[in-house]
Amino acid sequence: MPFARLARPLDRADGKLYRQVAARLRAAITEGRLPIGRELPTEARLAAGFGVSLITVRHALRELEADGMIEKRPAKPAMVASAEPRPPAARRLNSLDDIVAATEGAALEIAEWQKIHSPAAARVFGLDPATQIHCLRGRVLHRDVPMSDVTIFFPPAIGDRLTRRDFDDVVVFRSLQRRLGLRLSGARVTVRAELADTTLARHLNYTVGAAVLVSEIIYLDENG
Repeated sequence: MPFARLARPLDRADGKLYRQVAARLRAAITEGRLPIGRELPTEARLAAGFGVSLITVRHALRELEADGMIEKRPAKPAMVASAEPRPPAARRLNSLDDIVAATEGAALEIAEWQKIHSPAAARVFGLDPATQIHCLRGRVLHRDVPMSDVTIFFPPAIGDRLTRRDFDDVVVFRSLQRRLGLRLSGARVTVRAELADTTLARHLNYTVGAAVLVSEIIYLDENG
């Protein structure tokens, strides 16, 4: 593949440059344009092609190496090692600190903020099943790769005080603490296995029918 097709100009308005370089290379690898066993261009050539510094290129390559997608070699260009990033390491969810740690290096991409009917959420909040509940839907991305699909419901007393712009933190309850002064004391976590349907597979760039881990978390304030 001609390198010129890969190294199109970058725009700082599109985010951090090293992440753009990593995303460009990652896409070329997953799509087979840079097959397993192929050497990448040298760091100097990557830097010149993308119009960035060597430090930016090295930062991007470290991300791909951490994902297991490339192998860096002494005195040689990096080599493509895998067409898919390795799954993130398992995380404990035994406390609020664990939940925060699980999102380290991630970003929240919001798809919807609206009121919907959810009898299950209404029951949790002790409301009439016909009550419309504020709902935030989106994805958590880790190094621009979908990590989880997120649906969060808020009782009216909280949802009525929020707007879409308030969700500026991948740790949503941290946004609530900052915006509304709420204090959380803990969470009840239920974990189960399901199979990805068409919608979920599309959101996560995943395989329809493949196994997914579902975590249902009910956050509790100081009054329980």
